Amino acid sequence: MSEFVVINKDAKIGKNVIIEPFTTIAKDVIIGDNTWIGSNVTIYEGTRIGTDCKVFPGAVVGAIPQDLKFVGEYTTLEIGNNTTIRECCTLNRGTAAKGKTVIGNNCLLMAYSHIAHDCIIGNNVIIGNASQIAGEVIIDDFAILSGIVAVHQFVRIGCHSMISGGSLVRKDVPPYITAAHEPLSYVGINSIGLKRRKFDSVVVNDIKQIYRFLFQNNLSVTNALKEIEDKINNSEQKIEIINFIKSSKRGLIKGFVDVEHD
Repeated sequence: MSEFVVINKDAKIGKNVIIEPFTTIAKDVIIGDNTWIGSNVTIYEGTRIGTDCKVFPGAVVGAIPQDLKFVGEYTTLEIGNNTTIRECCTLNRGTAAKGKTVIGNNCLLMAYSHIAHDCIIGNNVIIGNASQIAGEVIIDDFAILSGIVAVHQFVRIGCHSMISGGSLVRKDVPPYITAAHEPLSYVGINSIGLKRRKFDSVVVNDIKQIYRFLFQNNLSVTNALKEIEDKINNSEQKIEIINFIKSSKRGLIKGFVDVEHD
């Protein structure tokens, strides 16, 4: 450990952890085994970082929320295993709303991205360069946000979805789709992502049909759900999409007519 590193005596550092010069680690921080912390990183109290993670120079991890309702309550930032945090990311801990901000396993947070208070980020999520995620956002497993995406607070982004660069995300984005344009709209299912993750072709076709009912057949959400429940084969994916739609609090993004990626 370099003499230019400042580590509070109450921090818990795992085995084979490398901490580069000019990094500061506060009290009540836990860092798992085999993690690398680059130079000029600041890790604030309440941060938990898993094993085999990488935190690149300039990142600020576990700072207090940028929320005026925060009054110093004890909260945490919890980061899973094998997650990479690139240069100058800012990750805030939670507020009394949820008590913690959570980032899962195998995630990639690219340079200058921001994760605000009380967000729940799943596993295998990619956040593109300079994307900004507001408070209490939920991003489910395997979602990909391209660069310079801005996500409104309380939005949910479904699993295996893909959001185009520069998008403004004001409404919920359902699972398995690609979203683009302004205002943000459905432009097809995330066929490439599903193929890479070896989804069965029958399941992929059913997902396509689900979103035809929802976005392309000029049906109300209520009638689209009835068609989906009656006419689509039962599957884990069908149940997940239906539950997502029914539980949406901000409402769904809209369809973009006559555009679909196969």
